[in-house]
Amino acid sequence: MKLNDIFHETYTALSANKARSGLTILGIVIGISSVIAMVSIGTGASASISSRIESLGSNLIQITPGAQRTQGFGASGGRGNAKTLTTADAEAIAKEVANVAAVDAQVSGRYQVTAKGTNTNTSVTGVTSAYLSVRNVEVAEGTFITDAQNNSAAKVAVLGPTTRDDLFGADATDVVGKSVRIKGVEFKVVGITVAKGGTGFQNQDDIIFIPVKSAQRYFSGDQYLSTIAVQASTQEEMTQVQEDITTLLLSRHKISDPAQADFSAMNQNDILSTASSVTSTLTYLLAAIGSISLLVGGIGIMNMMLTTVTERTREIGLRKAIGAKKKDISTQFLAEAVALTVIGGVIGIALGWLIAYVVNLTGLVTTSVSLSSVILAFGVSAVTGIVFGYYPARRAANLNPIEAMRYE
Repeated sequence: MKLNDIFHETYTALSANKARSGLTILGIVIGISSVIAMVSIGTGASASISSRIESLGSNLIQITPGAQRTQGFGASGGRGNAKTLTTADAEAIAKEVANVAAVDAQVSGRYQVTAKGTNTNTSVTGVTSAYLSVRNVEVAEGTFITDAQNNSAAKVAVLGPTTRDDLFGADATDVVGKSVRIKGVEFKVVGITVAKGGTGFQNQDDIIFIPVKSAQRYFSGDQYLSTIAVQASTQEEMTQVQEDITTLLLSRHKISDPAQADFSAMNQNDILSTASSVTSTLTYLLAAIGSISLLVGGIGIMNMMLTTVTERTREIGLRKAIGAKKKDISTQFLAEAVALTVIGGVIGIALGWLIAYVVNLTGLVTTSVSLSSVILAFGVSAVTGIVFGYYPARRAANLNPIEAMRYE
């Protein structure tokens, strides 16, 4: 049987009942578009999270208070909430650990901030002058926190662009020099940072920076830190610097067993690896959900092809009577099943791409359609046609020509 004959017969057979063929193709379209859209959301989320982690700083090592032990369902035992890190720890790291480019001591909290009749609830972070280098932050207007302001616990503040807009309006100018009140304490605005992007509680622009000693004096009321951020000199030295910091802090805190450490140190590569693992699992889950629709579409194809075999029993008998071989019959019906899935696959890829594009435009979730996912979706659609079309094609090929011609 020639290839052009197969194409002609397939077109004729599928066109004979356009409504049924269209509904069958629709099942594949929904399945393929669901897979592509779901995978694009998962891939986009992974890329977005990785980008945010990388934007937090370069060669970054974060030390947070609290044990690394887990409790119950794997929740960290008090990590970040305990008070075990001090300013003296940060100073010791800067002085005693080799290959450290910068160290920033931080105290974080969320407070109500007001300015001339407006207010917002935002993150207030006490930092040192090293924050600019450690976190890759740039100043758009004014200046950043200086060592002198930190040592004197000066009441000065640097606003993120989102906080500036919330307090003074998006069109506000000359914000530097004005005052804001943080938890009732007045601070003078000395600078505005360059926008870095983000949403919700992870928005790096919705933040206020003040000297770390000011945060300790006016808000936390003690000398403990929320985080110590360390920038290693090079990426290759991050692991060694992390180990040296751990050894130093264990010695300072008089802890002999590392398993009993009252702090946790994690470098940027560890954070990226953990985030990638989580987002990969999410992507696989979303793809599995979309694949269920594809499975349903495949069952629909099998159902249609079995019905077609029944309706065309006399035709099959006649073809076999005039010399058609089993291979010719099975190839014809298999070609029809594959045609349905390939057509559905092409439409599904286009629809999935469109859904991902629309979702991306909303700004709620960043999506990313990769070429590999498109190729995979197209391949899956073809395989679906073969798998679910094989049984009906085999059944058609095995029909007895005499009994088939008698069929009514």
